[in-house]
Amino acid sequence: MFTNDQRQKERTGKYGSPRLEYLQELVTQFQNATSEEIKEKIVANLGNFAYDPYNYTFLRQLNVLELFLDCLTEPNERLVEFAIGGICNACADAANAEVIIQCDGIPLIIQCLSSPVRNTVSYTLGSLYYLCNATTRDEILRPEIVDAIKRFAAAGAVNVGFSNLAQAFLDKHVSELN
Repeated sequence: MFTNDQRQKERTGKYGSPRLEYLQELVTQFQNATSEEIKEKIVANLGNFAYDPYNYTFLRQLNVLELFLDCLTEPNERLVEFAIGGICNACADAANAEVIIQCDGIPLIIQCLSSPVRNTVSYTLGSLYYLCNATTRDEILRPEIVDAIKRFAAAGAVNVGFSNLAQAFLDKHVSELN
C-alpha cells in the first residue's frame, strides 16, 4: 500500500522514527557493515522501500539509487539481485530514472541480463522497460541486447515470467522502431 504523510504519522506512532531518519539509519548500517549477509538484508529492505512513491524523494536525498548501482558491481549475486530489484521498483518514476541514467547505470543494468539468478533477470527486464526512452534508446536497443531479449521472449515454455516481460519490452520499444 502506498503511503502519504497522514498514514505515515499513524503508522510511525508516538515513538517511531520518521521515515527519512529510518532510511538514513539503514544507509549508515550498510556503509558500516562488514558482513555480506547484513548488507544483503539492508539492500533488500531498501529495495522494499523503493516501491512506494512516498519514499522516492528520501531515496534520492540519501543516494540510495547510487548505492543500488554500486551493488551491481559486486560479485555477491544476492546483493546484485536485491539491488536491481530496488532499481526496478524505483525506476518507473521519471526523477529516479534520470538519476540512474545520469549515474551511467544503464550499462550496469544491462550486464544483469546475463545473471544466472532468475529474479535478477526479471528485475533487469522490468528496469530496462521503464528506462528505455528517446535518450537511452540507442544504448539499450543495441542489436545484442535486443537479441538477448528476443531469446527471453521465445523461452515461454521454460519461463513464462521472462517471456512475458521480454515480450512487453519488445512490443513497446522494438516494435516502435519498425
